[in-house]
Amino acid sequence: MKWQVILLAFTTLFLAELGDKTQLAVFTLVTKCRAPLEVFLGSILALAAVTLIGVFFGDLITRYIPPFYLKLGAAFLFIGIGAFMLWQTIAEIPV
Repeated sequence: MKWQVILLAFTTLFLAELGDKTQLAVFTLVTKCRAPLEVFLGSILALAAVTLIGVFFGDLITRYIPPFYLKLGAAFLFIGIGAFMLWQTIAEIPV
């Protein structure tokens, strides 16, 4: 087992999710439901399922597309989404 990869995945996802909408959704659920253990268990199952889907498709896609092109595509996608959101925000500003 590659412990460095496990630590890298944990650190990356921990920092990415810290303060993210997932954490805010969990916070909101706990305040509404008043059932922290149940929300924790449901959240763990949901994150495990989403992660499993990501691992499965990530492994499948990298068999056919080199990681360099995936990173390049992801970069263009994020830039495109950011530009679209910026454009929408600017369009909503009253003149």
